Amino acid sequence: MEMPKDIRKADPLQPSGHDLSHVGREHADVTAVNASEGRSLYADRQWVYPKLARGYYRRLKWALMAITLGLYYIVPWIRWNRGPDLPSQAVILDMQHERFFMFGLEIWPQEFYYVTGLLILASLTLFLVTALAGRVWCGYFCPQTVWTDLMVAIERFWQGDRNARIRLDKEPWGPVKIFKKSMTHLSWLALAIATGGAFVFYFADAPTLLKQLLNGTAPATAYMFIGIFAGTTYVLGGIAREQVCIYMCPWPRIQGAMIDKDSFLVSYRDHRGEPRGPIRKGEAPGVKGDCIDCKACIAVCPMGIDIRDGAQLECIQCALCIDACDDIMHKVGRKDKLIGYTTLADLEAEGTGSSAKPKLVRSRTMLYFGLIAAVGLIMLGTLSMRSVLELNVLPERNPFFVRLSDGSIRNTYTIKILNKLHEPRTFAIKVRNLPNARVAIAEGGAEAEAKITAPTDAIGETRVFVIVPEDKLADLSADAHTFDLIVMDVKSGQESHRTTTFRRR
Repeated sequence: MEMPKDIRKADPLQPSGHDLSHVGREHADVTAVNASEGRSLYADRQWVYPKLARGYYRRLKWALMAITLGLYYIVPWIRWNRGPDLPSQAVILDMQHERFFMFGLEIWPQEFYYVTGLLILASLTLFLVTALAGRVWCGYFCPQTVWTDLMVAIERFWQGDRNARIRLDKEPWGPVKIFKKSMTHLSWLALAIATGGAFVFYFADAPTLLKQLLNGTAPATAYMFIGIFAGTTYVLGGIAREQVCIYMCPWPRIQGAMIDKDSFLVSYRDHRGEPRGPIRKGEAPGVKGDCIDCKACIAVCPMGIDIRDGAQLECIQCALCIDACDDIMHKVGRKDKLIGYTTLADLEAEGTGSSAKPKLVRSRTMLYFGLIAAVGLIMLGTLSMRSVLELNVLPERNPFFVRLSDGSIRNTYTIKILNKLHEPRTFAIKVRNLPNARVAIAEGGAEAEAKITAPTDAIGETRVFVIVPEDKLADLSADAHTFDLIVMDVKSGQESHRTTTFRRR
């Protein structure tokens, strides 16, 4: 039913001085009309009771769940020796030292473009996988899928499989129902707290933080974030479930642009299955298709959809319907893969009695692969040229120069040396393109030898004097003479320089 034009054009943000009472009346009229026709503006949620599937894809999902959850919980406990002053955790976003450590890779704040590169690689890989096999990420690896699957398994443990859960929800509240529901939600909360607790271990040394959490001495932020992560895991994985995938996640709407007729998707072979119907004794063969309309594929679907209706936004390509259908086909003595991974091109060809070869190499996949290779090579190149030393030189502006008692001119510079090695380094400081200049370190107002020590994996900072004698000032090309300030690793001879200016007026 089309809404009245004046309601569609009504602006809810117009000033309060306007009379909007007619909008409310007309909106009420429209709502009343919808109600009288038996239609609601909002659809009620239909609770999904996924049945336990058995078969190849269910076993594959269990295996991948074990691997992904195992990595999630174990990785913070992997040790990696970085010396006495840095965390010995293999993977950690170390807020104290303002760095991200991932095994041998150490990313400083000014190098966060590496994280950007990793995110771009992950996105392009997701595009490529989607172009090849649809929403494989959603069906097997997405955290929402993994934790929802685990929550459903917990629910099934306490309340039984699909039919038992449906009966339990229809029963009046009593001791048995209260016990089963309570144990389900308590188990969900325990899993959610374990999930949130594991996540905070990625931001601090895991063994130390665990002791602090247990004896109540951990930072308040640790408890706060465990509560936030636990709450979101409990709500999204235990309560919202498929609602997140359907209404909150943008990927189902984006992935439609990534697939084509050569993408492998979980599909129903309607040319084999239709017309569907139950097997009846004495019925002539060939009257009906292979689908006996048992609805086993709907019963196991975590999204509660019917794959026989064709491609749908809600489908996460988990392939559990394949296991359910194959099991029924074996029982009734018919060929399996009535539902299976196939391409739209192959489905069309099968409908005419032929077949289409899968085209893994095509313009779409080659584009994504080329972009992945390009970004990967750029990142490898930058990593190979990554310096373990960074130098910053800041000339002092107040004053620009100082004339000493012997007539020489002195400029002052602040040198910051970022030492990215896990050992202290000593650097000698010298100049180039500034004839007859003398370099000294400012220590307590006096001049010392021009050397600086940068601590282990940290920033060393000092003030440096560059002095030109009075009789050599005339050799300078201008009042602001350009030269190079050089720091040289005393041990390795590695040099780094910055161009700056020496001012004599």
